[in-house]
Amino acid sequence: VQGRNKAEKKTVDGDLHPDANGKDPSPGGQTEGSKWQRPRLSRKSLMKCCLVKWIIASTTQQGPDSSDNDFELSMVRHQPEGLDQLQAQTKFTRKELQSLYRGFKNECPSGLVDEETFKLIYSQFFPQGDATTYAHFLFNAFDMDRNGSIRFEDFVIGLSVLLRGSVTEKLRWAFNLYDINKDGYVTKEEMLAIMTSIYDMMGRYTLPSLREDSPFEHVEKFFQKMDRNRDGVVTIDEFIETCQKDESIMASMQLFENVI
Repeated sequence: VQGRNKAEKKTVDGDLHPDANGKDPSPGGQTEGSKWQRPRLSRKSLMKCCLVKWIIASTTQQGPDSSDNDFELSMVRHQPEGLDQLQAQTKFTRKELQSLYRGFKNECPSGLVDEETFKLIYSQFFPQGDATTYAHFLFNAFDMDRNGSIRFEDFVIGLSVLLRGSVTEKLRWAFNLYDINKDGYVTKEEMLAIMTSIYDMMGRYTLPSLREDSPFEHVEKFFQKMDRNRDGVVTIDEFIETCQKDESIMASMQLFENVI
């Protein structure tokens, strides 16, 4: 996608910042096709995430600051949990958490990110489409306590699941995204709303392979497979079991990773 390629060039060689010795902060990089099977990702895969690119670009503009090697809490209204605790709760290294926090703090001095920021991020990475609705749904999936803002801890814990979680963890997160009203079930209407928002964001002219009826066709096919007992809703167990057993659905879920 043209808009994303431009943004990718702004990052430091497409990577998270290396540490002081120039080492890869995410050792043992995996091949592209294995990212849903293994918990660790290469830096290249990590930098495909729009939210990570937004953070790291901010850190790059700010410039490396050797005195900012740990959390600086005095100027932040909402103070995050300790670095050690976040490292235990996520699959990010200490250096990665420091880089992510520097960028987060630079973009969100209050220590909180709101929905308008999400809309701005995705409109920048997908300028050829309308990212407003998708950004709204994605924000709500991160905003677990539904208070209209996301703390750094929730932000980075969600990123850890999406980028380095197990298949089951990622599917649970995806179910939460599709479950728009958070009632524990996914309806066909909810699934269609999410799929349509992704389609609108990607832009119909950028990807000619996406036809006008593509979202509806996808949902009809997927929902029929997932709704095992034909009660009109999909439970989290039905969702996870069907996704793990169906290669075509898993392939679509991997494509979904490209719009996080």
